[in-house]
Amino acid sequence: MRFSMAAANQTLARYLPESSPVTYAILTVSCLIFLATFIATLRETGFQTDGGGIGALLGLGGISGDILFRSGASLPLPVDLAQPWRFVTAIFLHGSIVHILFNMWFLMDVGPQIEELYGSARYLFIYVVTGIFGYVVSSSVGHFSVGGSGALMGLVGVMLALTMGRRSAGMQMLRTRLIYFIIYIAVIGYLMRGVDNWAHGGGLVSGFVLGKIMSDQAPYTPGQRKLASALGWGAAFVVILSFAMVLLNIGRGGI
Repeated sequence: MRFSMAAANQTLARYLPESSPVTYAILTVSCLIFLATFIATLRETGFQTDGGGIGALLGLGGISGDILFRSGASLPLPVDLAQPWRFVTAIFLHGSIVHILFNMWFLMDVGPQIEELYGSARYLFIYVVTGIFGYVVSSSVGHFSVGGSGALMGLVGVMLALTMGRRSAGMQMLRTRLIYFIIYIAVIGYLMRGVDNWAHGGGLVSGFVLGKIMSDQAPYTPGQRKLASALGWGAAFVVILSFAMVLLNIGRGGI
């Protein structure tokens, strides 16, 4: 039995990423959830588009609002307070093909760097917490919203915090690029409908705060590793519990 288990582990290891496992896990979960909501939308309403021009491109393969609602989209207060799992599940939902493609591209561009720097456990904690805080802000101003962009802006906030007070040319250049990127995202959000700048802002601010609080290196002492593990497993448990609540409500025929 021990030999069989060891052989199975070695076989599975070939198909698992050697680095950035949490980033790839977030990518996989987000894509699988999008696929499920996309199939559900096709069954209920058919293939979705949104008007013409750039709106048609951005809305290509749009997910039904009713499907997003039942799947755990973030809703205006006080609904999210009564169903707090929506603060979490909304992070992994996306509204269209372009929406998820852009967010997952950005995740794979930035995520591995943050995960290597902080370690996988604390990285997952950062992603989930900044995403939650983004939707707390978004919900408080009355938005119906989905997407991982609040959590992604949280990663930007962490990187911005890392560059503050550091005078090396590389850090100054990175800080300037991050500030330009934040301004660009804010302008795009102002000009285009459907972009949740409140979630972006909430994620950015909470990420900056965490970047200032947390040590910008992977935990190396036993105490640090124990704390990091607790944070990571706690975040994973919150995510699993939140989606369990969604499935439970769907099974009961509720919202």
